[in-house]
Amino acid sequence: MAQLIDRQDLSFLLYDVLDVSDLCQRPRFAEHTREVFDAVIDSSIKLAERYFAPHNAKADEHEPSFDGQRVTMIPEVKEALTHYAQAGLIAARYDVELGGMQLPTVVHSASQAVFTAANPSTVAYPFLTGAAANLIQAFASEELKARFLPPMLDGRFFGTMALTEPGVGSSLGDLRTAAEPAADGTYRVKGQKMFISGGDQDISENIVHLVLARIKGAPIGVKGISLFLVPKFLIDTHGQSVRRNDVALAGLLHKMGYRGTTSTVLNFGERDDCVGYLIGEAHQGLSYMFKMMNEARIGVGLGAAAIGYRGYLESLAYARERPQGRLPSNRDASSPPAMLIEHADIRRMLLAQKAFVEGGLHLCLYAARLIDELDTATTPEERAMLGNLLDLLTPVVKAWPSHYGPKANDLAIQILGGAGYTRDYPVEQCYRDNRLNPIHEGANGIQALDLLGRKLWQNRSQGLQTLMQRIQATVSAARQQAELAPLLDEFDKALTLTQQLTAQLGQALTTQGPDRTLANAALYLDLFGKLVVAWLWLQQAVVAGRLLAQNDPRQAFLRGKQHAARYFIRWELPKIHHQAALLSQLDATCLDMQDEWF
Repeated sequence: MAQLIDRQDLSFLLYDVLDVSDLCQRPRFAEHTREVFDAVIDSSIKLAERYFAPHNAKADEHEPSFDGQRVTMIPEVKEALTHYAQAGLIAARYDVELGGMQLPTVVHSASQAVFTAANPSTVAYPFLTGAAANLIQAFASEELKARFLPPMLDGRFFGTMALTEPGVGSSLGDLRTAAEPAADGTYRVKGQKMFISGGDQDISENIVHLVLARIKGAPIGVKGISLFLVPKFLIDTHGQSVRRNDVALAGLLHKMGYRGTTSTVLNFGERDDCVGYLIGEAHQGLSYMFKMMNEARIGVGLGAAAIGYRGYLESLAYARERPQGRLPSNRDASSPPAMLIEHADIRRMLLAQKAFVEGGLHLCLYAARLIDELDTATTPEERAMLGNLLDLLTPVVKAWPSHYGPKANDLAIQILGGAGYTRDYPVEQCYRDNRLNPIHEGANGIQALDLLGRKLWQNRSQGLQTLMQRIQATVSAARQQAELAPLLDEFDKALTLTQQLTAQLGQALTTQGPDRTLANAALYLDLFGKLVVAWLWLQQAVVAGRLLAQNDPRQAFLRGKQHAARYFIRWELPKIHHQAALLSQLDATCLDMQDEWF
């Protein structure tokens, strides 16, 4: 097995680029040090290598089964998650008083990347549980927190998010699941949900479903949606199961990837006795759920980068060890074959993967650090600034790695050749697992509409203004290094183009209307994402150049960072010029295509 993730790269991103050690100056993280952070990451690597990676292929081959009564899974999943929970990783970000470590989100995200690279299907259960627990902590009553948070953070109860319904999909305003008040203050929930990851399994004592439903008589559309906590088993005030709730597994769905994570169809209220507890206020459910969804969107991007990273390292190891052919200049058939990595086209594919996955990981860790800064901000102005920037970047963080992570996995398969699409190597499973991420937590097309239709303009574009200020700070630092001048020329052109295009599209939303202006939103999301990731690669190049000037011993690693930045800004970033031309013209080629013409 190749590395799950490059430990040297994690350290570079966390400490040299993102300066995570500086978070220890904030009261919430004052008890921590870099040594503590490194210990968490090193322990995560050991746990992932010992308990998660070994059954990744087995869980894929022997996916969960349902006999009509119960779900059965391979035993290694429960064993791995037991060790994960015992290590305190579900509660890692929580207050010490709640059994947590008060670990920064960015460090926890680095840990999550390791586990996802090892086994995305198994780590999905605590990932969903942690996100559900965060929502409960933020919005539920003290009684619900006291009853459900401790067993969730201990790993005894797992959590889900139950949004999607048959025939509704991402259009949540059309959901039909209903909730009716009962005399005891609870609600009776009735409806069906599908594609519910972790919706049933045999590895936890209980399952806590967070269910979107409409209270009878509520307004139509998204303004009438409420959020309910619906446990698989009803529990008493001591946390002991009283009886099975009226939540039934209708069946398992079988997907191309993440096959070790149950994907379920759930029936709520078949016997009209599904007990649900209202979270927060009625009709505010979607706003509450967005806390979990936005966290999950960042997690999806992180997972996509991590799975892409695993495939990259597998193909890199293979290319270094596999002899194949000779260089064009070598016509001596009796000479030893060259290693794959000596061929220019193999290097091209490896360099593209490196640029995609290391850039994607940087993007996700940057967003995670923003969460830490937001959580510990001391003034309303700082919180507003950070919140607007995080809101702006969230659709990019979700969509960009989930688009280019699978592209990296595709290149990994290509490098392995015929071996790449066999199950003897993990890269084909990496691709299948990762291909789900452009759809997870809101398809990338929805993220594009969110970015161009809303996030760029909210709060008078404060998020965009902050981003541009930070980009300009990096450009100023880059100007101090002469060898970055060619990259700055290309980057400056892209930055100016993006700024002009964004202003033009903002005006077009008013003059031309949303249908025409947003018709090519997916192009804008990709363009904007490329600019953001190019900025982050420029940051890495600046830091690498500074360290090289200081005779840092990581010479080869830092040269690799500079070269990957060079590749991304020279090869990938210029692709935005064609996209910008189509966008600026409000090209209607796709919009004008008629149903009957297909």
